Amino acid sequence: MITKKLSEVEVMNNTHGVDARNLYNTEEAMITVITLEPGQSLKRHITPVNVAFYVIEGTGVVEIGDEKMKVAKDTLIESPKNIVHCWYNESSDPLKFIIVKAPRPTKKTVFISN
Repeated sequence: MITKKLSEVEVMNNTHGVDARNLYNTEEAMITVITLEPGQSLKRHITPVNVAFYVIEGTGVVEIGDEKMKVAKDTLIESPKNIVHCWYNESSDPLKFIIVKAPRPTKKTVFISN
């Protein structure tokens, strides 16, 4: 059995400049936890695989393609591959969500200028 505590996983260096921690990373899938502090956001980007997001703390705005929606704790959001997506924390509290990519991407993420 392999166990990991989120607090013991190192923050990865990432293009978004946010707290991102890889909990699981195999050829089959990747699971990352991202924390956005108030006012932080990700850069708009396109991922070459399907992505599922699950909000575990706070509220935020998720953008998938042409849609934007405010979402809160205990919400699952699906994002199809090759669609622009982004997250924004417009609240006064931290926003924490899980990202599941399956399979793990073999192509690079494409970043979109705003």
